[in-house]
Order: sequence, then structure tokens, then C-alpha cells
Amino acid sequence: MPRSSARELVVLGTASQVPTKRRNHNGYVLHWDDETLLFDPGEGTQRQMTHAGVSASDLTRIAITHLHGDHSLGLAGVVQRISLDGSPREVPISFPASGEQWVRNLCESTAFHHREQLLLQGLEADGKVERLPGESGTTLTARRLDHTIEAFGYRVDEPDGRSFDTAKLAEAGISGPAVGRLQRDGVIASDGRLIHLADVTVPRRGQSMAFVMDTRLCDAAGELADGVDLLVIESTFLDSDRHLAVEYGHLTALQAAEIAAAAGVRHLVLTHFSQRYPDSEDGEFERVFEAEAREAYDGPLTIARDLDRVTLPARR
Repeated sequence: MPRSSARELVVLGTASQVPTKRRNHNGYVLHWDDETLLFDPGEGTQRQMTHAGVSASDLTRIAITHLHGDHSLGLAGVVQRISLDGSPREVPISFPASGEQWVRNLCESTAFHHREQLLLQGLEADGKVERLPGESGTTLTARRLDHTIEAFGYRVDEPDGRSFDTAKLAEAGISGPAVGRLQRDGVIASDGRLIHLADVTVPRRGQSMAFVMDTRLCDAAGELADGVDLLVIESTFLDSDRHLAVEYGHLTALQAAEIAAAAGVRHLVLTHFSQRYPDSEDGEFERVFEAEAREAYDGPLTIARDLDRVTLPARR
């Protein structure tokens, strides 16, 4: 399936611990211009990628929040597919450093001809994740969450920039190839005067996305979500089962919506649903989770289904 936007989320799976007839284990692909990031490849991710039209050779990074099986068991198949397809690039894999042995075991779980190029990046503390020279100028940040084992959430940020103001360009008498030269050099002569880039542009806020999986309520979840254009966040339980969320290190749909509302999130995607709730084809499951989320959040909302595609909101 062709991409509908240069920047979009492709949902591969939406189940939590146990997959259901309608919901595969976790898996999320973020297309971001020339990058394709795979988050939390649960069991069955390789097949879901095929359904979604996502090629393993397109992957530029794999980011794992924690090493529970529903977030990582699909890594073995994805790595072997990267090798089989002969991906020409080195693919970094970020994950909690305490889980490195499990990551290595998954990457070498069966016999196959190793042609993959992987860079394991174990995370030991909050902060920016090291980027490779071939990756874009975006920033990838990790923050430790509050789960039953070590877990990190992620945030993708594009640097702020500037956009051309067509009226100001016309007033300055700049058009055609001269626009490109101005963008490249920062200044250009026009009608006997120097025009600087700042004279004909306006500030452009960079886009952002946050990925928050298994966690109890914690400051880091809200900080990752702060002001993002798109928040993908777990909502394992309904709020009537909040005691279970606390016990097992998860959020309810209401709690996730409250985080989004407080953070000023522009589009909220709820996912990672428990199998304890009946999930039929009539949409009642989605309506129940949406109704609970709407108690706190009134912005654009997606109750994720497998193979959904969510485009990042247009620039502010």
C-alpha cells in the first residue's frame, strides 16, 4: 500500500499481552520523510508489515521500549528479513540496556545467513539517542517510564525552521531560481539591495511525535507528550480497572487522555488494548474506549485498529 503522506503512522498491531482474532501484537511504523522507524515489533510484525506494504529494507531504525514479548518477539523475524532482503544500510536498534542479552538472543535466535548490518544502542539514561550520519536532522529522545521492568518512551522532534512568505518574496522581487539561491546562501542582491533570508520568511515550528508504551502514570509520560503533534500511547485498561493498571504497570484510557489534554497534544492515538474486553466487528469496543477518552480529551482522536494509517497533523 503506497504512503498517503510523507509523515504518517502505520499501525501494525494493537493488542497487549495476548493477541486476539482482530488484533495482532504491537508494532508501529513511523514514516518520516526519508526515514522509516519501527517501534516495538511484537510477534507477527513481519507479516503485518507485508499487509501494510512496509518493506524491511526501508527500515532506518528500530526502537524498543522494553523487552516484554508483546513488544519485542517480532524482532527475530524482522532482523532475518532485513538480512534476506540485503538491506544496504546499517540499522540502529535502541532499547533499555538492561535487556541487551534478550535483544542479542532475538537477533541470533535461529540459523540464517547473516547479511544484516545492525548497531545495538542500549539506553542507560534519559536523553538524546545517538543518530547515525545518514539519519535526518530530527532529534530522537528517550525517557525512562514506570513499568514492571525497565522501559523507555521515545519522542521525535524536527528542528524549528523558517518558511517563505510569498507576499514578502513578491515585494522583494525574488522568484524562480533566486529563491533557491537565497535559501542556500542566506542572502541575495535584489533591485540594488541585500535581501536576507529572515526578511522574506516566517518562523516554522518543527513537527513532533511521541511514543509512550507500558507505564504507570509518571512525569516522563507527560514530558514526552508535551505539545506534540501526534501521541501514540497505551491504554491497556478501562478506568473501572484502574487497580489492575497500577498493579501491572499500565494506563487506562482515561489516564492516557488526561496526559494528552494536559500536554496539549494535537492528535491522540490510543492503542495496546487488553484482551479482557470483548472485541467484536460492530465497533462497540472502539466506542467504549472513545467515550472514556472523551471525558478528558476533545481533540482529534484515533482508537487504533490494526493496519490503520494516521497522518501527522498539518503544520501549525
